[in-house]
Amino acid sequence: MAGAVLCLLVLAGSAQALTVQPVGSGFVEPIYVTSDPGNPDQLFVVERGGSIALVQDGEVRPFADIHQLVSTGGEGGLLSIALAPDFDSSGRLFLYYTGKDETPGEIHVAEMTANGNFAATGTLRDVIAPIPHPEDSNHYGGQLQFGPDGALYVATGDGGGQNDEHENAQNPSKLLGKLLRVVPSQSGLVAPGVWALGLRNPFRFSFDRLTGDLWIGDVGQGVKEEVDFAAAPTPAGLNYGWNCFEGSEPGPTPADPECAGKTFADFVAPVFEYENPPADCAAVIGGYLARGPQMGDVYGRYVYGDLCAGDIRSFSPAAPSLTDRFEGLHVDNLNSFGEDSCGRLYAVSGNGPVYRLVGTQAATCGNPQPGAAALAPSYVGVRALRRKVKRNRRALISAWVSPCNGRRGDPVTLWRGRRKLGTRHLDKVCSARFRPRISRRSSFRVTVNADDAYVAAISRRLTLKPLRRHRR
Repeated sequence: MAGAVLCLLVLAGSAQALTVQPVGSGFVEPIYVTSDPGNPDQLFVVERGGSIALVQDGEVRPFADIHQLVSTGGEGGLLSIALAPDFDSSGRLFLYYTGKDETPGEIHVAEMTANGNFAATGTLRDVIAPIPHPEDSNHYGGQLQFGPDGALYVATGDGGGQNDEHENAQNPSKLLGKLLRVVPSQSGLVAPGVWALGLRNPFRFSFDRLTGDLWIGDVGQGVKEEVDFAAAPTPAGLNYGWNCFEGSEPGPTPADPECAGKTFADFVAPVFEYENPPADCAAVIGGYLARGPQMGDVYGRYVYGDLCAGDIRSFSPAAPSLTDRFEGLHVDNLNSFGEDSCGRLYAVSGNGPVYRLVGTQAATCGNPQPGAAALAPSYVGVRALRRKVKRNRRALISAWVSPCNGRRGDPVTLWRGRRKLGTRHLDKVCSARFRPRISRRSSFRVTVNADDAYVAAISRRLTLKPLRRHRR
């Protein structure tokens, strides 16, 4: 088994650069990692061939093996798992894999039940009917995550090939090119609901453990790699635009009936995108909002990467394009990020290694190291006097921060999309006011920086609209 080369290119002058800790050894084509919801030091490493390894106290042992059921052709395999929130009592876990029997490559979302530190193949059963996949062996999607509502979310690719030739992503009656919502039942198969559509290959997505916001890394075709977003709580029905658009660029088949007459404004725009070089390879690997302990100034930033480039990068949700940066780490064949139940982040190389990402201190889940200050969680809220304002008039937006103790005078910043509008200082009750002019529908967020006592924080999104003028 070839080992990946990890290049620690620490950014010059950065006191907060990330470093890594290896997790276990001997993995064969690892593709995902997660933890026991009740024990962050009990990790589960998913191998593409169909095995799951349990890692605890540096020891690696077999946990489950369904390789005889898994097709690894093309981009297929056992692609991720999600442990039920009550895993410690129920032993239930869910698997996303491409099958080899009957119709090779069809997508299975299945359940197993563990007994102690082992899950027998005989406990495996589908929780939804297998999703047929066309003859192309790519664009399977592959992520499972439990959402803040307790439901299981499933990301499927558009069926493969070029240009969404199977016409799946924009068709709400088809389950490919979608984010599905599933409420598993122990009494039999359930029908998944389409929560979002217009996705090409959402290989990795995640929920922010602090806010519940959704982040999706959607792999592009040849023009743009994109990161999509949905603030919590968001109703179902979002359309991210593929194949009418690829990122912010017109898609490859604008004449298709589902795209006819639609503009970019009819879809949910990506919050971040980057070029897919025509002569090179690119495939975004969606990551996580860093919420774990001792992450330094990476805390509150979205950590992501690219399968081909291998660089680990991050950006601030308040201004993704302006704050995007290289974090000084390179992982060959970067297949995935992972997050344990403590919030610590991991990076998985398909060549074998699995790494824990750490900041300036060891990423322990308990109390910080002796002598190290523990930063308290921080919250910033935002509201408006009115959600609709006369066109070109000023709105009144209030922001408040908690906990309030000792924060009077701290700066709070208002953002319209990715543009910084201004900074105010907290008053004695830790609030601040802004009066932006409203000429069009606009979304705002408020951010507060980290200090010696509190972590940085970002508010939920606030959308304001101008009132329409009525003609007589």
